[in-house]
Amino acid sequence: QVQLVESGGGLVQPGGSLRLSCAASGSIFSIATMGWYRQAPGKQRELVATITSGGSLNYADSVKGRFTISRDNAKNTVYLQMNSLKPEDTAVYYCNARPHISYSYWGRGTQVTVSS
Repeated sequence: QVQLVESGGGLVQPGGSLRLSCAASGSIFSIATMGWYRQAPGKQRELVATITSGGSLNYADSVKGRFTISRDNAKNTVYLQMNSLKPEDTAVYYCNARPHISYSYWGRGTQVTVSS
């Protein structure tokens, strides 16, 4: 069974930074595309960033130049460095592991609140 545990969320002022971490159990990490998604109140869950097992990156336009996704296969961990945070970045951030196109796993999420 694969488990994903997010950490690093919290309250930060506009312009500040946070780093989210997602630790994965199980044996699929090295082959999985890992991703971060977010869901704001009243909105649908949306893609933030993904990183493939080969290191290819994809970002939502709204976070390009501000967020950086990375992975450490030795630690089974994926990170999301978030800089220049804005109030509209406020959401629950979810980690996703997709070892195959037909299925994926989700973490429980971590709250990020950007407010002065």
